[in-house]
Amino acid sequence: MGAVLSTFPVTISIAKLGYQATLLHFGLIFGAVAFLAAIGMRQPPKDWMADYIARNKKTEGLSSGQMLKTPVFWLMFLMMTMMSTSGLMVISQMASFSRDFGIANATIFGMGALPLALTLDRVTNGLTRPFFGWVSDRIGREKTMFIAFGLEAIAMTLWLLTRDVTLLFVLFSGLVFFGWGEIFSLFPSTLTDTFGEKHAITNYGFLYMAQGIGSIFGGPLAARLHEATGSWLPVFAVVISLDILTALLAIAVLKPMRGKYLRANAST
Repeated sequence: MGAVLSTFPVTISIAKLGYQATLLHFGLIFGAVAFLAAIGMRQPPKDWMADYIARNKKTEGLSSGQMLKTPVFWLMFLMMTMMSTSGLMVISQMASFSRDFGIANATIFGMGALPLALTLDRVTNGLTRPFFGWVSDRIGREKTMFIAFGLEAIAMTLWLLTRDVTLLFVLFSGLVFFGWGEIFSLFPSTLTDTFGEKHAITNYGFLYMAQGIGSIFGGPLAARLHEATGSWLPVFAVVISLDILTALLAIAVLKPMRGKYLRANAST
């Protein structure tokens, strides 16, 4: 929500005041909001939700050391790394390729196309997490991954093919992030389903390192590809390929591998 509300003000501030002043002003604003929120927090009573906690005790699960010895974890780590890399390649370079596509200075309904796209992206990036979490609770984790990652690949392809149409650029950017943001609900839920709840937070900390690797590769890789080729087409090709490969791994490799692992460890 904060990103949705601040995209246009930040864009306007950068245009009028520059990056340094904008960072200073909005940094102070965000810091003040966080400070006020923090002083408003209170420690709950000791018996708060005691009945609920008693009825919903965490099940046993593998420790992080045990989890790191399983091929299932490393497959999920590889898949999340690829999805993180593909998404961050887009996020880090969106302003750059929108300028090259002639979209950066375009307007829609009197609003700047690029800040409008960034605002829409934040909305869809938030909505996708509960939506695909809900879907995966009904049809299964791997099937949902296949659908969501495939959706991003299709959206990226359509985004590239219609890159010179301002309205479609904005709409497909939102669809791209709708197909990407669910990694932050599907991967942790799949991890917990597989390795149990007892050490779920620590275990997810290890899996979330994939996001860090994606941030290292995503932006620099996209920039180097564009610098070497003079075109954004190779960047889009890599992103689409990573999306398709991860979708296929989810349904063709992760699903049977995780099923075999769960059957083998059903007694424990």
